[in-house]
Amino acid sequence: MLITGARGMLGQAMAAEFATRGDEVKPAGHSDLDITDLKAVKDALAALRPDLVVNCAAYTNVDRAESEPQPAMAVNALGPRNLALACAETGAPLLHISTDYVFDGQKPCPYTIWDAPAPLNAYGRSKLWGENYVRSLMTRYYLVRTSWLFGPGGKNFVTTMLDLAGRVTPLRVVDDQHGCPTYTADLARACADLVRTGAFGSYHITNREPTTWYRFAAEIFRNTGRNVELKPIPTKDFPRPAARPANSVLDPYPLQETLGYLLPPWQDALKRYLSSALPHQLLSR
Repeated sequence: MLITGARGMLGQAMAAEFATRGDEVKPAGHSDLDITDLKAVKDALAALRPDLVVNCAAYTNVDRAESEPQPAMAVNALGPRNLALACAETGAPLLHISTDYVFDGQKPCPYTIWDAPAPLNAYGRSKLWGENYVRSLMTRYYLVRTSWLFGPGGKNFVTTMLDLAGRVTPLRVVDDQHGCPTYTADLARACADLVRTGAFGSYHITNREPTTWYRFAAEIFRNTGRNVELKPIPTKDFPRPAARPANSVLDPYPLQETLGYLLPPWQDALKRYLSSALPHQLLSR
């Protein structure tokens, strides 16, 4: 298994999950393989001849992408294109990770895999172009959209909230953006199961039960015993360079029908993360 973006939060979880199943994992960080370099990608796949490529490499700075769209397009669009071309040449399937931000958030209910994307920001547009390249250049692919990732090995909303606790009072958190927090360990498990089905196509994989950033923060502090003054605010009171969708909840159909299960609720995932994987120094402050 060749895993790109293997030093990132999700890439680390993917590498660990596949390794525990006895798969031979080749983790590749940016310094090992720059997916924006077509020749390097083709040479790497020709030499390795992997049975599967898992693309976790991504440009994820949503706000910076507004002023620097070209780097986002290079990594999130041309990178998947290069991988798709190389996979098509070597015969390796591709598992590609995308995002809920390909949707505009105007739909009042969860987005299905058949809903038409309409991204609000440059990051979402770059990820959508990556999806388009994978779909147009390959037939043997798994395209997985996910959302609001947290887990060990990288900065995420949980670590940010714990870092701000006690330093910012009151802590103002947006309460009108809806989505599903997703634990990287749970996502990696589902992806590893998915590639064993041979059921190629598009999937939405998140932990269950929608929430808001404010309610997510409240649950973080409740589980860690923190007495933090939280203030819910609307998005308009927390302006950012990039617009965010008001609703980016993803409908998991047909995940249950394919794997036989859905991911557990995000509250359960958060408890497991806090108890086993979160850096001790953040919890001891």
